[in-house]
Amino acid sequence: MKANCWMGKKNVQVEEVPDPKILNSQDAIVHITSTAICGSDLHLYNGFVASMVKGDILGHEFMGEVVEVGPEVKNLQVGDRVVVPFTISCGKCWSCEHELYSLCENSNPNAEMAEKLWGHSPAGIFGYSHLLGGFAGGQAEYARVPYADVGPLKVPEELSDEQALMLADVFPTGYMAAENCNIHEGDIVAVWGCGPVGQFAIKSAYMLGAERVIAIDRFPYRLEMAREQAGAVTLNYEEVDVLEALQEMTGGRGPDSCIDAVGMEAHGHGLEFAYDRMKQATMMETDRPIALREAILACRRGGTLSIAGVYSGFTDKIPFGALMNKALTVKTGQTHVQHYMRPLLEKVQHGEIDPSFVVTHRMQLSEAADGYEIFNNKQDECVKVVLKT
Repeated sequence: MKANCWMGKKNVQVEEVPDPKILNSQDAIVHITSTAICGSDLHLYNGFVASMVKGDILGHEFMGEVVEVGPEVKNLQVGDRVVVPFTISCGKCWSCEHELYSLCENSNPNAEMAEKLWGHSPAGIFGYSHLLGGFAGGQAEYARVPYADVGPLKVPEELSDEQALMLADVFPTGYMAAENCNIHEGDIVAVWGCGPVGQFAIKSAYMLGAERVIAIDRFPYRLEMAREQAGAVTLNYEEVDVLEALQEMTGGRGPDSCIDAVGMEAHGHGLEFAYDRMKQATMMETDRPIALREAILACRRGGTLSIAGVYSGFTDKIPFGALMNKALTVKTGQTHVQHYMRPLLEKVQHGEIDPSFVVTHRMQLSEAADGYEIFNNKQDECVKVVLKT
């Protein structure tokens, strides 16, 4: 089969690789019809996540048709159309029983590697380094899906691939980021980053009762989508002082909740950005926490900081004194996708949201390298790339 493989920093290639096989009685094989490039895939592309190996198959957002199932998979049949969560979860451990699916205790075969960095291992993730299991990803013609009796969700025929595909990651991730804010009616929420997760965080915050959402980015086309499609008030951080603007827009109090939908490759300007770029380039820190710092300082006293952007290791100059002295609540984590997929699917079916609004580019799997370059370099007003097989 053909698959998009990581070949080194800023180098992905579609190669011929062996077809996946059933290895466990709970496995399924899915023929992929649509897969996407996620913002967190760019962290791999740019070389910021450890333990990638040349030839690793990328991709954790995918859907398609079941073509084979293991003997213990009773909820799926050959021919079922499914969307697959990016988290691999056993469904039986303590974390899964408490619906903390991204913290599954059994699905990462390389848990010892993750424990050395993070203390405990999260769940395995498709196509996201050997630190998180070394599982082949979904930017391919076929994928093996472990614990298929727990993960994949059947998709109604009336929904398009692009509507359903966003349930694999970015829609649940944005929704969980907003839900973590414990939003009350009338709240003001600020969202850093207007990529797909940021767009869904904005939409979700409104669904959960926010009165106003303020979105922060630097690209006019992403800010326009946040305004026109998601309904946010927008700030371009290259044109205004964000902290001053947020103070003014909230009567000096600050946003009730702040969502960091940017993560480890945040951009900025001035000495702070130069400092972080230098530290990251020399591997003196793994992550650039520019948006995170600003969100901590902006949030009102007693407010909530929700971190949806991916961080992999160590950051510098975090204003922890502000976080502690303002009594902020911090909630974060990889998304417990299986918890959110069905209720969010129902919202799509009922017409509350059409998740396909974030898709700006549709390409063939064979064009994956071009898709990564366009998305990484913010060319052609790219927000979300969907690859068709």
